[in-house]
Amino acid sequence: MRIHEYQAKELFRRYNIHIPYGGIAFDPDEARSIARRIDRFPVIIKAQIHAGGRGKGGGVKLAESTDEVYSLTHGLIGTKIITSQTGPGGKLVRKVLIEEKLEIEKELYLGIIADRKTSKILIIASEAGGIDIEDEAVAVPEKIIRVYIDPNIGLQPFHCRKIAFDLKLTSSVWKQFVLMLQNLYRLFTDYDCSLVEINPLVVTAKQSMTALDAKIEIDDNALFRHRSIIEYRDIEEEDPLEVEASRFNLHYIKMDGNVGNMVNGAGLAMATMDIIKLAGATPANFLDVGGGTTIEMVEKGFRLILRDKDVKLVFINIFGGILRCDVLARGIVQAAGKTDLNIPVVIRMDGTNIEEGRRILYGSGFKPIYAADLKDAAQKISELAGTRKGLKR
Repeated sequence: MRIHEYQAKELFRRYNIHIPYGGIAFDPDEARSIARRIDRFPVIIKAQIHAGGRGKGGGVKLAESTDEVYSLTHGLIGTKIITSQTGPGGKLVRKVLIEEKLEIEKELYLGIIADRKTSKILIIASEAGGIDIEDEAVAVPEKIIRVYIDPNIGLQPFHCRKIAFDLKLTSSVWKQFVLMLQNLYRLFTDYDCSLVEINPLVVTAKQSMTALDAKIEIDDNALFRHRSIIEYRDIEEEDPLEVEASRFNLHYIKMDGNVGNMVNGAGLAMATMDIIKLAGATPANFLDVGGGTTIEMVEKGFRLILRDKDVKLVFINIFGGILRCDVLARGIVQAAGKTDLNIPVVIRMDGTNIEEGRRILYGSGFKPIYAADLKDAAQKISELAGTRKGLKR
């Protein structure tokens, strides 16, 4: 689960990680009031959306007066910002963070992630902090510092000293950095984070280390342990279909293709998306209906796929195990009867109760395109991709 910058900074404050003075505003009047409390100009106005690259996308403004704070906030709230991470549709700005502007001496990058390859926690740091860190990481990879932490042992003082040394920190901020890194690591583990990032982490002219930006992502599977964090969820920042899917315990992720797919099992779902690509088309979604799926959940999943206006073809790839083929068939027939289905549906189905599942499908008014196996399914998808106008991207 992603949270906003201002929410991440609330967590930073709890862990004694220094942040700029400011506040969140939902309208221009509130923004002006916060600027008055800061009582020194210029101030920074930062659009709060779930995407990076806001500076380049016009989502970060500098205001020299309270009147300018009002006018710039008025121009941001209610408009869409397009960045490299939002996609062409952009993100609608509903709130802004007003903060004091600091005199910056040095910009750094600091992040903590869970590294799946090593089953360790990876701390990433760099002297090249700021908006161009991604480009720097590609162009000059030797500037990126990586330190792996065994979660059974945890962060040790020698880890902190190594990173501080490699960042070429002066003695005036060395102790601040070590303490801040220890607190950041504690936050990461306490809240089951998958990512904590500060970009930039700055050394100010007053020799203070401050998190100028903040990004936190929390493992969805651990949210049951953090009830207070669930309140940070902003469903307006999420895809509406993904939000609805979560209400029915369906694992759905919207993608940019046009072949909708329904699969049981995450591994099979990944393989199915590969098959779609090999067939010359592009998956429109990831949808794992899981093993303990009911008829109603299958119906909801199928109808979710059909609600995506980009979908021109549906591929249902089910291996009946815990999810029986007859349950799937009833859900599909039930959904088809409630929607205006005018696109082709390819079904490859095998496993438990396959004959009963086929009988249900054959006996209904729903007429899908049957595939004998995955190779046959790929061939049919390829043929449809090549003959249906607008299907192939």
